[in-house]
Amino acid sequence: MAARRRESKWERAVRAAGPKGGLPVEKPDWVGRALPRAGILPPGEAERAIAAGRVRVAGRVVKEPLTLLRPEDEVRLDGRVVSLAAPTLVLAFHKPRGCVVSNRDELGRPTVFDLLAVALPPELSRYGWHALGRLDLDTTGLLLFSNDERLVAHATLPETHLPKRYLARVQGTPTDEKLEPLRRGLALDDGAARPAKAELRGAHEVALTLTEGRFHQVKRMLAAVGLPVKALHREAIGELVLDVPESGYRVLGEEEVARRLKFELGPREA
Repeated sequence: MAARRRESKWERAVRAAGPKGGLPVEKPDWVGRALPRAGILPPGEAERAIAAGRVRVAGRVVKEPLTLLRPEDEVRLDGRVVSLAAPTLVLAFHKPRGCVVSNRDELGRPTVFDLLAVALPPELSRYGWHALGRLDLDTTGLLLFSNDERLVAHATLPETHLPKRYLARVQGTPTDEKLEPLRRGLALDDGAARPAKAELRGAHEVALTLTEGRFHQVKRMLAAVGLPVKALHREAIGELVLDVPESGYRVLGEEEVARRLKFELGPREA
């Protein structure tokens, strides 16, 4: 018999708060996530403020970041009512080589969040940012961030079919004949990969566009056709092409998020 998946701490909190111990009908939210999403306090500072008793929800002091919120709950910080209605913000960031896409790294390597913290002005650094997908340590290129988990899901779910284009420098000489299996769909050890758009870019370069994002997928697909990857760079997500310098960022406008990422922005109500 397969082992039962262990519930996370927030799932236990949701279950306990639901009707007769069940899960609520509405997707739950909690105060430690809502404050950074709305740009009230950055994540770490929000957790410290909650632990210090500076936050009230529906008239009572809360000291657990996983305290669940109802839409009608009034939230106060240091006695002042705060609005949790949050705009959806999106950043395009140029990831350099040698940093990990993680909030922290056990090996002490720099993270993209370290770089982002240095780059962002105060009015943006107070938000809680989520990376939309991942890039390997040695992969460079376009990485998106948002304060809205809905956009994270939109950009990373296989069902969305949001294309991502990579430029790979490979060992060996790519030819149309070698790339044809990638265009038809290739069997990998974790299942068949969807057909990819594969283009010759130079004597040792291939542009590969995928509509799914499995672990090391580009490297595994190219290795399977005898073209091991030496360097990898993500050029585009959806119709959004990287246009900022290395370690730089820019805020995307609503129109280009809707048009290039196929996601309609709008305020998220508390």
